[in-house]
Amino acid sequence: GQCGNQNGLFDESLNSFFRNVDTRYKNPVDIPLGNAKQKIKSLKARAVVIDMEEGVVNEILKGPLRDKKAMESINSRLALVMKSGKFTLGYKSTLKTLRQGKAKLVIISNNTPQLRKSEIEYYAMLAKTGVHHYTGNNIELGTACGKYFRVSVLSITDPGDSDIIRSMPAEQQTAQQQQS
Repeated sequence: GQCGNQNGLFDESLNSFFRNVDTRYKNPVDIPLGNAKQKIKSLKARAVVIDMEEGVVNEILKGPLRDKKAMESINSRLALVMKSGKFTLGYKSTLKTLRQGKAKLVIISNNTPQLRKSEIEYYAMLAKTGVHHYTGNNIELGTACGKYFRVSVLSITDPGDSDIIRSMPAEQQTAQQQQS
């Protein structure tokens, strides 16, 4: 197909480049590099370019990269909440906002102890509040909140300018629709 044609076109130049920068090959060849004074053997590979068709890219994005993309999305929304909204960090204050009915969304890191996670989920169910299971650990959640400490649980009481509550997946949406 098309990719094969492109590969054939660039094959010799890329092949000689990698043959000369790959440490597994002895005695790299001194090939001049255009008008530059350096030879190709002095270059170091810093990136790999892969030409893929759209279908291949879409299949890749269905795997672990999808989770990374979703995590980046929630991280940017969380940053906006930290800047313009109201929130509480930590287990005790999250339980307090749930009991008072102030919490709009609860976010739990993936390494929160199971007993605490269950308790928060139970209170959230009673308060008809959405729960988001953050794919990162408490260190990553703390960093996403712009803090230099670990955050296992947080509750958002006012999203501010962020659309974090509306953007949550369907599992959290059902709890919020019951609340309305």
